[in-house]
Amino acid sequence: MKNVNVTRFAEINTIEGYSYLILLFIAMPMKYFFGIPLAVKIVGMIHGILFIMFCYYLIKAWGEAKWSIKRSTVFFIASLVPFGTFFTKDKIKTYELKSLI
Repeated sequence: MKNVNVTRFAEINTIEGYSYLILLFIAMPMKYFFGIPLAVKIVGMIHGILFIMFCYYLIKAWGEAKWSIKRSTVFFIASLVPFGTFFTKDKIKTYELKSLI
């Protein structure tokens, strides 16, 4: 049976990664170089909601797929590093497939 929370975590992982990059490389320069702070307010709020969803589904996937604390911690730390979620994307898919066996 497919782990729904692991699948959702994989999807949120990617979306949250993109929102972080948009915040860092589009919204922040708009605020500090062009004086448009509204960009950070909007993108920051969206990213914050996605990050909370990321943490929620990380905890759910950890419990459902019986991941180790180390594995879950690596996924969490990777979410704090720009481009980090994209490096963990394949690992999540691998763990998702292993949990089906």
